[in-house]
Amino acid sequence: MSEDRAGPAFRRLARSFHSADSYGLVLLMIVATYVLATTLSRRWGASVLLTAQIATVWLALRTSEARRGLRLAANGLFVLTAVAAVANLGAPREPALEPFVFGAAVVLYLVAPFSIIRHIAYRRAVDQETMLGALATYLFIGMAFAFLYRFLGAAQAGAFFGDRGDGHLSQDLFFSFVTLTTTGYGDLVPAGNPGQSLAVLEALLGQLFLVTAVGKLVSAWRPRGWRDSPLDPEASPDRSAGSPS
Repeated sequence: MSEDRAGPAFRRLARSFHSADSYGLVLLMIVATYVLATTLSRRWGASVLLTAQIATVWLALRTSEARRGLRLAANGLFVLTAVAAVANLGAPREPALEPFVFGAAVVLYLVAPFSIIRHIAYRRAVDQETMLGALATYLFIGMAFAFLYRFLGAAQAGAFFGDRGDGHLSQDLFFSFVTLTTTGYGDLVPAGNPGQSLAVLEALLGQLFLVTAVGKLVSAWRPRGWRDSPLDPEASPDRSAGSPS
C-alpha cells in the first residue's frame, strides 16, 4: 500500500521541477544561478548571472502570485538590472561597474523572499509546495547576502576579508551559507564593519527562519491516521458520544 502511494507522490514531485506554477522550478533556477556564480569569469560572467537572476526572480514572483505593486516595482528593477548587465559588458575596465552589478543582484534576491513568505505563510497545510517554497526562500536569503558581501568588497576601500583580500564570488557564497547556517568554520572572516554586522544579521535571520519554519511544520503537520487515534482530542467526542453513560 505504501509503495502504491509513493509512486504518485514521486511523480507529483518530479512534475513540480518543470512546472512554472511550482516552487520546484524556482529552486532549480536558484541552483543554476549558484553554479553560474561559481564558474563564470568575472568579466562577462556577471552580466550572464544578472540575466539568470532576472529570470529567476520573475518566476518566483509569478509562482508566489506577487501583488501588483510589488510586480510593478520589480519590473522597474528588472529594467535597471538589464541596463547594468549590458553596461558591464562595455565597461572600459573589469571592476568599473562591479559595485552596481552586485548591488542590483542584492536587491533582486531580496525582493523574491518577501513574496514567497507571504504566499506560503497562509497555507493551512504543510505540503510539497510549502516545503519547496521555504527552501527557495532560504537559498534566496543566503545568495542575497553573498552578493551583498561582494558589493562591499568592490565598493569599500579595504579588502573585505582583510589579509585574505576580497576573495572570489565563490568564497562569498561559501562564507554566506556558512554564516546563514551558523556553521562558522572561521577560515573567512570580515575584516571590519559593515561586513561584521551584516554577518551577525545574517546568522540571526538564518536561525529565526529555521525556528519559524519548524514551528509552522510542527503546528500544521498531522501524521496519517492521527484522527483515528484515541488520543486525538477531535476524535474523542465522537467516540464518547456513542458510549453508555
